[in-house]
Amino acid sequence: MSRPRPVPAAGGASLHRRIRDDLERRILSGDWPPGHRVPVEHELMAAYDCSRMTVNKVLTELAAAGLVERRRRAGTFVSKPRPPSALLEIPDVKAEILALGLAYGLHFLDRRTRASSAADMHRLGVTTPREVLALRYLHIGGGRPFALEDRLIDLSSVPDAAGETFASEPPGSWLLAHVPWSEAEHRIRAIGADTETAHLLDLPPAAACLVLERRTWRNGAPVTAARTVFPAGGYELVARFHPGSGRDGDGPPRKGA
Repeated sequence: MSRPRPVPAAGGASLHRRIRDDLERRILSGDWPPGHRVPVEHELMAAYDCSRMTVNKVLTELAAAGLVERRRRAGTFVSKPRPPSALLEIPDVKAEILALGLAYGLHFLDRRTRASSAADMHRLGVTTPREVLALRYLHIGGGRPFALEDRLIDLSSVPDAAGETFASEPPGSWLLAHVPWSEAEHRIRAIGADTETAHLLDLPPAAACLVLERRTWRNGAPVTAARTVFPAGGYELVARFHPGSGRDGDGPPRKGA
């Protein structure tokens, strides 16, 4: 059985935060599958050399996020997945381009670290200012523009992003690989490309495009907000599901503005 190991005191995070991140990573990675019994409190206290109060705080937060169930006298268990109401997974544009047999490229148009503006806070669904990493870039597939992406990363949730060059992975792929998320929201709509978007995507003016806006959270804290524009004729969204997996009208969990 996989057991937790002490977490190194790196990155300046509190002990409770590092323990929570470690347990969360085990759950979201599948190392601890649904129904798995989480080590009891005294085992966690010994593994992490911490107090019962710290362990209890971590388990309470994981339960509030829906990742574990605390059963009186039975223990704590990894939650079974609920019927999916959001039928779309978080997309990895690089992986999708490579799956089409096309060479992948990334072209940055803008990158800056800044204090959040009112518009940034609205996009992230928060009411207090924070430092954000604002990115704008083109995904290139087979030497041609594939998608235009505008992304905010909340640096209070993902401080490591500030120093990341994204030389080997685009920001979305990097976040999927390095930052577990517990909640996501998607919005999909059609637009006519404005002059700048049409120019960047090498499209005729007002060409039809598909816009995917998404936000992700980790234990209630915002991770990222992204807006990706795809030429309408070059991209499709597919979801496969079964009867009973969701009801008509169900939507993803909604938070923020």
